[in-house]
This record gives sequence, C-alpha cells and structure tokens, in this order.
Amino acid sequence: MPAEAYETMNKTFFTPAEAYEAIKKTFFTPAETYEAIKKTFFTPAEILLRPVLLFNAKILFFQFSAYFSRHKIRTFETKINKKMMIAQNLIHDYQMKWMRIQKVMQEKGADGCLISNGINLFYTTGHIYSGYFYLPAEGEPWYFVKRPNGLAGEHVVYLRKPEQLPDLFRENGLQMPQHLLLEADELTYSDYTRLQTIFQPQTTGNATALLRQIRRVKTPWEIEQTRLCARRHEAVYQEIPSCFRPGMTDLDFQFEIENRMRKHGSLGLFRAFGPNMDIYMGSILAGPNAETPSPFDFALGGGGMDASCPLGANGTPLEEGMAIMVDMAGNYTPYMTDMTRVFSVGKLSDEAYRAHEVSRRIHQETEAAARPGVACADLYQLALRIVEEEGLAPYFMGTKQQAKFVGHGVGLQINELPVLTPRSKEILEENMIFALEPKFVLPGIGAVGVENTYLVTAQGCEKLTHAPEEIINLL
Repeated sequence: MPAEAYETMNKTFFTPAEAYEAIKKTFFTPAETYEAIKKTFFTPAEILLRPVLLFNAKILFFQFSAYFSRHKIRTFETKINKKMMIAQNLIHDYQMKWMRIQKVMQEKGADGCLISNGINLFYTTGHIYSGYFYLPAEGEPWYFVKRPNGLAGEHVVYLRKPEQLPDLFRENGLQMPQHLLLEADELTYSDYTRLQTIFQPQTTGNATALLRQIRRVKTPWEIEQTRLCARRHEAVYQEIPSCFRPGMTDLDFQFEIENRMRKHGSLGLFRAFGPNMDIYMGSILAGPNAETPSPFDFALGGGGMDASCPLGANGTPLEEGMAIMVDMAGNYTPYMTDMTRVFSVGKLSDEAYRAHEVSRRIHQETEAAARPGVACADLYQLALRIVEEEGLAPYFMGTKQQAKFVGHGVGLQINELPVLTPRSKEILEENMIFALEPKFVLPGIGAVGVENTYLVTAQGCEKLTHAPEEIINLL
C-alpha cells in the first residue's frame, strides 16, 4: 500500500485531490500501530510452554523488534508527511501559475492557451512530455499526452496526433477557443499553421511572450529551488582551485570543473531562450581568448572548440600572469543560478585588480539600489556611471565587441526577463530573480569581474550566491 501510494503520487500531475488522498490513506492510526506491535509478543499459552531463559531471551528480542518496528513506522510516516507537504506545495504552486496565466488571458480577451514547448510544459505541469497542455481562460487545465505512458491524473487524455483535439474537446465538454494563444516564438511554422488549421480560431495570440512575462516573477517554490541551486553552485566553486594543475589548457581546466559539477548534481543542460544560443555547462575565458567576439547573445565571447560552437574555452594554455574567468552554469535544480568568479595564474597587473574591484563596487551599489519599483534601465545607468568615473569604459563588457547589458533574469532558462539594458522599459517587482554581471576585458590579461544572482524582496535585494569574490591565485 505505501509503495502503491508513493507511485501514484509520483505519476500524477499533482492536480487531483486523489493524489493527496492516496498518500493520506497510508498513515497508521494509533490503534493500528498498537495492534501491529502487539502481535509481535507471546500469547499466555506460549509463555507457559517455554523455559524461563528462552522466554526472557525471546521477549527481549521481540521487544527490540517492536521498538524498531515502531521506529520504522514513525520514519515512514515522517517521509510520507514530507512527501505530502511537497505535493501540497506543488499543487498550490501550479494553481498559482494557472491563475496568473488566466488573469492575463482574460485581460487580453483570449479564451484558451495551448502549450507544447518543453520549458513551458514544465513550468505549468511539472513534467516535460510530448503533447499539449490546454488552459482555458476559466476552469481547470487539460493534459493531452502522446508519450510517455504512465502519466495519470484528472483531465489526462492520451492522443496520437493533434487532429484528434477537436473530437477530444467535444467528448470532454470543452469549448473550442475562438481567441487562441499559441507559442508563436517557439513553434515551427508547420506546427503553428497545423494547429491553426485544426482549431480555426478567429484570432491567434502569442503565448510565448505572455509566458515569458509571467515567468519573470517567481513563486515561493521556484525561489526555494533557486536557493537550493545556489548552495550547490557555491559548493562546486569552492572546489575549483583544487581542479588546477600547472601545464593545463583552459579546456583541461573546464573538464575538471565539469566533473565536479556533475558529482554535485548538475543536470548538464544549459537552457537558454532563443535560436543560436548553444552552450554546454558554461564558459571559461582565459587570457587573450576573452577578447574574441561571439555571435551569441552572451556577455562575453571566446573562440570555442570549433567553428560550429564559437563560444568559450579554445585550448589556451594557462600561463602565469593570466586571468581565468569561470562562468559555469548553476543548473542543479530546474531553476538556475548564474555566478562568475575569477582566478589567476600567479599575479595579475594592478589594472586588473582595480577593474575587478570596480565590478564589486557596482554589485554593492546595485544591491543597495535595487528594490520593487526601480527601473532596470536605471540600474544599467548606475553601472555605466561608475565605469565611466573609473575610466574603464573601453574595457566594459568586452573590447572588440561590447555587450549592451549588465544583467538578466534567471529561472528555468539562463536568459529570462527582466534584462538590464539602457533602453529597457521593465520595472523590478518583488520575487524577480536576476543576475548582475559587470565584467571587464583587459587585452593580454583576460576577463575580470564578478557575477551574482539576486532576489528582489519587498525590502530591497538579496544576494543568493555567496562564493568568495576576490581573485584567487591558483599558484
């Protein structure tokens, strides 16, 4: 029974009440517990038939057995209680997300939203599956699943192809939406036109833009997951100095760090929004490679291992006097953190240390200024003012190619909203999470600067990533 209940809980979408009830039924009542334990003792007849010593030994044995049985029951109940609490929190989390989506849908006059992108499916259901998640503007969501088998719960319907959707809608009493939201920025042209032909709505809106806006503000469960990720991210960075050996290249160094990342639970997947944003587990920039521009929309570049993926480490030997910027992904839970730290091979130039401290100053002043209601463009201008005061503008966010942002939202993807740019119209809101990365590239030395992930609170701004920020000498 407990195992069955646990499996039921794991297989559900956490939407139905049956999940809660299934777990609740696994608890032992006090009377049941007493009866279970009482059965381990001897009957009066058994007592009379056995020698005293044997009886005493057996009584002692079963007393211990009874104790451990009670302990096992209590341990099991604790585990189930924890599982129930997680389930209840998740149910509440998804309901909160659905309500947010439905509120915006109603404001826009949409009466249905159809989701099939993996990240958006995970955001709204807690699963990635082949199929569709349909949320009407009012009422309960529906799950139309192609694969895998075994997903269960209320409103879960299996299908082979999207052309079955109109019939499935009618069979389940669902109205076909006349004003439909589709993931226009993520569907292929053929999938988009296919779904339009199937539903034939009067109007079609962009669900991608809507969901990216909603995902800016995190739920309590998302914040909890981000905090957990930050702790694991920090633990890996504490081990980075032990990954270094003289004679290494930047690739050798990165491979060692990646190994530590996986041992600490890294998912090994660097999720980013948009095309041509391919990257694996993060980026290391050493010495002159830091100046190499990238076609990707990241803060800094690097030549990469091959022209097919022109970003990051490229085999540069790690030599004395060189800065090594480590920007390896924090993907230890579904919700990511972003953190950059700098290491050196021996001593760097005075200018490198000065620029690094300017980056830290930008963090300090931004952390003090950031709060709900503050414009993201103002935070960018704050950073730029400090950079110009220090005479470091030619090196800010690159040299040959300078990125025109200083921070970005973080969540299920590494490049979520808001973005801290000079022309941003976005305003900070409570429970937004963003990464701040004021970086400098010094020709012949490498990149310096710090990146941290922050949570916007009602009172201001909270730093989530706490690894040491000074430049650490690896020699």
